[in-house]
Amino acid sequence: MRRRFRPRTTVSITRNMNEAGKTHKSHSIKTRSRFSVLLALYLCVALIIPNCILAYTERYSIWTTEASILLPLGFYMMWSVALRRSGIQIWLAFPFLFVAAFQIVLLYLFGNSVIATDMFTNVLTTNPGEAGELLANIYPSVILVVILYVPLLWLAAREIGHRRYLSHTARIIMGLTGAALFSIGLLLLWPAYRVSEEKHVLRDEIFPINAFYNMGICASEFRKVSAFAESSAGFTYDAVRSDSTAGREIYVYVIGEASRAMSWQLYGYERETTPELMRTDSLVVFRNILTQSNTTHKSVPLFLSSVATDRHDELYRRKGLPALFNEAGFETWFISNQSPQGAMIDKLAHDADHVIYIDAPRYDMQLLEAMRQCIADSRSQKLFFMLHCYGSHFSYHQRYPRAFARFLPDDDVAISPVHIEMLRNAYDNSILYTDHFLARTIEYLHSLDGTASALLYCADHGEDLFDDDRGRFLHASPTTTAYQLYVASLAWFSKEYRRAFPQKAAAAEANRMGASTTRMMFHTIADIASIESRYLDRSVSMVSADFDHAAPRCYLNDHNEAVPFRKTGIDEHDDLIFKKFGIDP
Repeated sequence: MRRRFRPRTTVSITRNMNEAGKTHKSHSIKTRSRFSVLLALYLCVALIIPNCILAYTERYSIWTTEASILLPLGFYMMWSVALRRSGIQIWLAFPFLFVAAFQIVLLYLFGNSVIATDMFTNVLTTNPGEAGELLANIYPSVILVVILYVPLLWLAAREIGHRRYLSHTARIIMGLTGAALFSIGLLLLWPAYRVSEEKHVLRDEIFPINAFYNMGICASEFRKVSAFAESSAGFTYDAVRSDSTAGREIYVYVIGEASRAMSWQLYGYERETTPELMRTDSLVVFRNILTQSNTTHKSVPLFLSSVATDRHDELYRRKGLPALFNEAGFETWFISNQSPQGAMIDKLAHDADHVIYIDAPRYDMQLLEAMRQCIADSRSQKLFFMLHCYGSHFSYHQRYPRAFARFLPDDDVAISPVHIEMLRNAYDNSILYTDHFLARTIEYLHSLDGTASALLYCADHGEDLFDDDRGRFLHASPTTTAYQLYVASLAWFSKEYRRAFPQKAAAAEANRMGASTTRMMFHTIADIASIESRYLDRSVSMVSADFDHAAPRCYLNDHNEAVPFRKTGIDEHDDLIFKKFGIDP
């Protein structure tokens, strides 16, 4: 009985183990799937969409246009079948998907151009509040990229979970097709280079190569910013004062935000957006100033630095305006209504004796209140203030109290041409509030009897407001417009200052139509304070008799190259605007 029983038990156990092993093996088997082929094609289509849009929006030659589609499409097809597991290969393509989604959002916002270096920098330096305001107002593009790319990643994850793979035949067909398209695209580069004005067609005109190249420049700039303390160590302006008064001196340097000249009543705008400044005495309005950059993170550091536009690398080796005034014996303040982001603005401002970032920034009148308190507390006779405004930064509706909602309706609405009336009303209200802030700041300085004081204001860049059939909005676009380039700028001098330095006030009046850029800001405020240094250039100072009216003007492009304004993307629409204001860019 025992001999018969034991074998049966053994056979039963063995059979169960074999069945369990077969079951386990069946679960580990990978399965070929036709759906994996469709998913690979989905990836290729999703990634090539930005190229198709750019082929329509950009002024490429026919050769570049064809190469910009065939070259990436061939690569994407080869990429999608590089591994048998298409789901894994799709997730490995996440950097391409991210850049493609980013490109679609920017095309919705700006209407043309590839993702710029400045755009990557903006993503890293914009505070979350501003980013949230913008994203909430361009939600159609955000929804579109979610619909395009999130299902692709979800389906790829399912493919990975089900261990599905592409058949050998499918991989061969897609791979060879992709290789053929890629080869044709490469051949098209030869005539593309021959007819293109660009030196680097592949680097500058083929997406996503150009986007990743710009990302590399952004990373390089951030490394330079992070090393600024070391690269500028030991730098000195050797600053001295050529003249001064016996009494107290206060100089105020106001950095505006997104304030285009054509929306100021002072510049001929039909709306009463600057009524208080229109009534202000001793005001000098500079009527021919163009910005060196249409982005805050690049423009404002140039406001705070002595470097010329064509010597951008020097920015990381020189200290900023606070250091200059410190050397000249001033007590210095940097007061900002924008939060610190660790960008170059903050690095250059760091040398000020007092650096103040206003908690919970809301309206720019807070800057005047903070300055009043600092002046009341200070015992110094020589004071210098840098006030960094929020100005007319989008969302415009958030930049002024309701008491300044003169132009109605001004609802906080989504970015769309159908909302142009409300967007423009809100923007004009923000200019009206800037007018109030500047007028009250001047009024306060005027009230300080016996004090020689002066104020210099300039906006960092302008703004597009769906002004024409190009449908452009905001700033920081890779190609510029007259609305982004032409900025408001002015100076004011107290009677005590005019009495002490009559030649400087007279020069400002004489130079008010002088053609210049925002480069003049550093040199002009230093000259207003009678500071001398080997790094100062009086030929770009608006308060100097040596101002050069014939000097060429340069713009700092996306690759940090100084180029003529004609090379920034302006077209016939912009020529008409510049002509209206008597400007030759």
